[in-house]
Amino acid sequence: MTAGQPDRGTTALDDPVLNGPYDPPTRHFQIGPAGPTGVVNDGRRPSESFIPVATVRKGRGKKTTTEASDDPEQLSLLLTHEQVQRNTLINGLRRDVEIWRASDYTGATATSAKLLHHWAAAHRDNRILFAQREAAETAIFLAEVSGRVAGFKDWRSDLEEQNAEHNAGLPRVALKMATGSGKTVVMAMLIAWQTLNKITGARSNSRYAKRFLVITPGITIRDRLRVLQPNDPDNYYDQRGLVPPDLRGLLGRAQILVTNYHPFLLKDAKEIKGVSRTTRQILLAGRRDDPFKETEAAMVSRVLRGWGVGTARRQSDIIVINDEAHHCYMDKPITVEAAEAGVEKGAKEDADRNVDARVWFKGIQAIARKVGVKTVYDLSATPFYLAGSGYKEGFIFPWTVSDFSLMDAIESGIVKVPRIPIDDFDRVDGYAE
Repeated sequence: MTAGQPDRGTTALDDPVLNGPYDPPTRHFQIGPAGPTGVVNDGRRPSESFIPVATVRKGRGKKTTTEASDDPEQLSLLLTHEQVQRNTLINGLRRDVEIWRASDYTGATATSAKLLHHWAAAHRDNRILFAQREAAETAIFLAEVSGRVAGFKDWRSDLEEQNAEHNAGLPRVALKMATGSGKTVVMAMLIAWQTLNKITGARSNSRYAKRFLVITPGITIRDRLRVLQPNDPDNYYDQRGLVPPDLRGLLGRAQILVTNYHPFLLKDAKEIKGVSRTTRQILLAGRRDDPFKETEAAMVSRVLRGWGVGTARRQSDIIVINDEAHHCYMDKPITVEAAEAGVEKGAKEDADRNVDARVWFKGIQAIARKVGVKTVYDLSATPFYLAGSGYKEGFIFPWTVSDFSLMDAIESGIVKVPRIPIDDFDRVDGYAE
């Protein structure tokens, strides 16, 4: 296929693979209103979000949707009720990480550099996908290089600003990866990087942690993530060759808890069990607190079982890893102005999911207050707000720092072209994690 020209012999989906799975993408299909057009463009596809466009009401001084744009390309997007928005944080970071990679990872710690070279090695029997490397590289770049090494922007200030607005200051870093591109492998890479730096680093080990709380939306996913335990027979550190042999023994010092978010719900005290709802309302009349509910501190101690939480000595910070992190966010009230701008209330199902998202988010907040959270790494194929969240449905989490999209994964030959819509965490066949 010739760059910039459609392939006359096939359609875009007859032969969708343009790049290799182990190297940065160098070509991409142009996407039109109906999907891939068959035109191949040189270079990496920019990270973009497709935001639904609200219907513009016609009235005095207002334009209809079709009158609102003089740009033909933007007009075609408006007619499909979507607006393309470039993800400037992701694209800017991607450029810096590319330069950093070409510099042979200047500024990384000795342990991190050893891991990065190990992951990038082309002679490996079990090679690491580029999608996995890029996600881990971005996390390491932010922690060790950005704002610390001359020539690279301090992207941490951008993240802090977004986290202050959207996450009440929780230090969240979202990594967007297409389903099937190996999110669980990246979790293991992050655990290895953090743990080994914590143990081997003399001066900089305060930046790292060796305690990890991995949170999932359900029991099935929780059970699948046992491969993150270094002592599991099927652990990914050995199965995927993620750690050099001379460092593998140190990984056993990592402490990893895997749970779903449901334990964050405060439990009733034993004394109130069996008491009717009416009686309970009478007992709680005029009170703001509920003495029959578990305290937040007790909940944290229960969730972080075996870590000594609740003792007089404050424990060291932990790393939180959210799997399917689009289930975890703090929603906000929908104002009149937001509604006029197209922010929708959503259906009952959306409201229920927002309640669950709030439970998950507040659970991490409680852990941060009680124990301390160094970083929250969010992994998801779809890190977007839901309807009813107070944000436009499909609005990407603004703390997302890397993006390997479904089209990137298809064009790299990592996943097949999807034929039937499925939930991203129910996929079984062809699962690369």
